[in-house]
Amino acid sequence: MSKKILIIEDDLVLQNSLDEFLKAEGFETIVAIDGEIGVQKALTEKPDLILLDIVLPKKSGYEVLQEVKENEKTSRLPIILLTNLGSLSDVEKALGLGATTYLVKADYSLDEITKKIKEILNLK
Repeated sequence: MSKKILIIEDDLVLQNSLDEFLKAEGFETIVAIDGEIGVQKALTEKPDLILLDIVLPKKSGYEVLQEVKENEKTSRLPIILLTNLGSLSDVEKALGLGATTYLVKADYSLDEITKKIKEILNLK
């Protein structure tokens, strides 16, 4: 059974790249263009993992992270923050709110991101 990944990313080029790449790797994907839709989809679509940007319209990635982690239904969901914000305070804030891991976009290829997802979901 394929794992479902929710991509919450407002950069359409990156969103499409992640979407296509993950589908090619055998994942089912759902996309959200802003934080508000992201939270709704996290609750209704029951993804296995969330790829989350921090700088988003309507709700920031931090707000999404907090809401998802505070909800009983989604509190155990692994969340990978994929962002351009690389400062230590951003990383600490994200991990403090319950993010599983934190990746700076510029430092990771689609291949490496997929590898990280598989690691977290215990897929080979």
